Amino acid sequence: MTEMTIDSIRVSLMNYQRVVILKEKISERYLPIWIGPAEADAIAVKLQGVAVPRPLTHDLLRSVIDALGATVNSIIISDLKSDTFYAKVILNIDGGQMEVDSRPSDALALAVRVEVPIYAEEAVLDKAGILLDKETGKPLLQESEGTSGKEVSEDELKKMSAFYDFINTLDLEDFDKHKS
Repeated sequence: MTEMTIDSIRVSLMNYQRVVILKEKISERYLPIWIGPAEADAIAVKLQGVAVPRPLTHDLLRSVIDALGATVNSIIISDLKSDTFYAKVILNIDGGQMEVDSRPSDALALAVRVEVPIYAEEAVLDKAGILLDKETGKPLLQESEGTSGKEVSEDELKKMSAFYDFINTLDLEDFDKHKS
């Protein structure tokens, strides 16, 4: 597993859908995950320190977990099947651990509230992670044995399905700048 941070939340100019951009903590690989507007707002509100008059759904989830005597250990982006991401919330409870299935957007909204690590399985990063050429801002193939990264072919980009159109609508010039 690879530790990730939330780099930014962006809006596609093509269809106004939101995407959370996770960045590998120790390298320059990114993982874009489509999320709904409510979840995007829930993550952004917490990251920006905005006070809300009533608890949001993810605040309620945190309160329920606390009331049951559990703590959140970490969040894992665990799988990617048919352009759908899957996640797990890892809970510490009664001296053991429990995995709870979750949508990544909900898991991330919870993670920013309880300040726990976010991880992604390497298989997910292999399927959907992107590296960017620092000069052109264009996606690169991920580095593998003996290669230093090369431009992605049109066929390979099309295999990325939903990510292809989205990646091409992003303003990638500021990808390496930290967003809060």
